[in-house]
Amino acid sequence: MKKKVGVLFGMEDRFQWLLIDRLNREGDKGIEAEAVKIGAITQAKPSGYDLIVDRISHDVPFYRSFLKNEVLCGTQVINDPFWATCDDKFFENALAVKLGVAVPKTVILPHKDHPPDTTAQSMRNLIYPLDWDGIFAEIGFPAFLKKHAGGGWAHVYPVNNPGELFAAYEQTGHLVMMLQEAINFESYYRCYCIGRRAVRIMPYEPRNEYARRYQADHPPLSPELEARIIKDTLTLNRALGYDLNTCEFALRDGVPYAIDFMNWAPDCNPDYVGADHVNWVVEELAKVIVDRLHNPRTDPRFAGQLLQAK
Repeated sequence: MKKKVGVLFGMEDRFQWLLIDRLNREGDKGIEAEAVKIGAITQAKPSGYDLIVDRISHDVPFYRSFLKNEVLCGTQVINDPFWATCDDKFFENALAVKLGVAVPKTVILPHKDHPPDTTAQSMRNLIYPLDWDGIFAEIGFPAFLKKHAGGGWAHVYPVNNPGELFAAYEQTGHLVMMLQEAINFESYYRCYCIGRRAVRIMPYEPRNEYARRYQADHPPLSPELEARIIKDTLTLNRALGYDLNTCEFALRDGVPYAIDFMNWAPDCNPDYVGADHVNWVVEELAKVIVDRLHNPRTDPRFAGQLLQAK
């Protein structure tokens, strides 16, 4: 009986078909792939997929619950939906510090407005007013005020002084925000990491318009810097448990600072990223999927521990 792979996706309309076509070329190895088909989900009942590649559950809570149910039923999911559920950028930055990976100085700030269904009494443990002078001394300016979870450059505010910070903070409402040191970089790189073992470094210019961000004319990396970026990328992804992710590094004074490494459904549109890069992702991810189908493994931090309670 063939092993069944499903790809769960949203608006993208290129990468999933490239991956499905590539996997279906492995038919002689007992593999078939398709777009995931689901309706209402019954608890503790599997859907029939041996492995699912998740490209959209971060935006669709129904899909996230479906995937966690699948893991409990023995389906392998790339990336693990339990880990992705509890992850956020502030935690990742703190983890990077503990792992010895350079990151910008960062503090997390309370919600500007009370979260829904809370009052001032709910916030009695919070020191008020905050020690803004201490925060400014720690982070400095220029800085970025950014949402502590999520991506797509949503709710990111460059701030150059306290006045700009307070004006931006007023707009954030119920969101949890981080204030982060701005890294005045000489060059910038985005790295695909597949299967916690394969890394592809791509010059990247985040200040360009979206369609031109991968058109960056950076000088070649020295062997030492290239090795460090690869090492840091692998360190982060192995700790976080991601099998498909991108990490971004800003190079300042010879030090690569990890800026954003919570991209577990990274852009794989060949029109923007480039066909060579996307084809590499398809090939490397196909290798990981084939290996996982023949050598299943469950992340012991989550579903594996839950089922040991039986």
